[in-house]
This record gives sequence, structure tokens and C-alpha cells, in this order.
Amino acid sequence: MKKLRYCVYVLYSLRDKHFYIGYTTNLNKRLTAHIRGFSKSTKFRRPLILLFCEYFLSKHDATRRERYFKTNEGKKALKLILKESLNEVKNLQTS
Repeated sequence: MKKLRYCVYVLYSLRDKHFYIGYTTNLNKRLTAHIRGFSKSTKFRRPLILLFCEYFLSKHDATRRERYFKTNEGKKALKLILKESLNEVKNLQTS
């Protein structure tokens, strides 16, 4: 059986309250880079929380999903999918 290799992930910035959407074949390594500030795109948006990830067998499927989540429609879908998670994050910030 083939391994699900391609991961689409969604980070949430506690600083600017926006999503960062990415794709990788090594989620742990990629998250470490984001958390330590080695990624230009998120360096100044830290702290970040991993809210969501999906794995795919096909690179094409993963990149297509990543592109969708980066659209306005995709971001709206994420807000619906992650409604309770976003509420939990907001509650953590106020306590």
C-alpha cells in the first residue's frame, strides 16, 4: 500500500488572526521551520497554531486543494470547517 505523502496544512496566526495555507511532504520539518521563524512568509506572523491538515496520495490533488483553500471561497469553507477550533483559540487568547 502506498503512503499518503502530501500534506496540506492550515496555520492560524495569533498575531494577525489570519490563516497561512501550505503544502509539504514533511509536516514536522515544515512546522519546525514556521515555529522557529525560518520561513519568510510566517516569520513576522508568529505565534502560529496548526489547525488543520489533510494528507493525499497524489501531489496534484494536494496542490489543487491548497490552491482552493487560498481562494476566498476556500477560506470561507475553512472558517466553517474550523468554527469550533477558532472559537477555542479565541477563548485561549482571552483567558
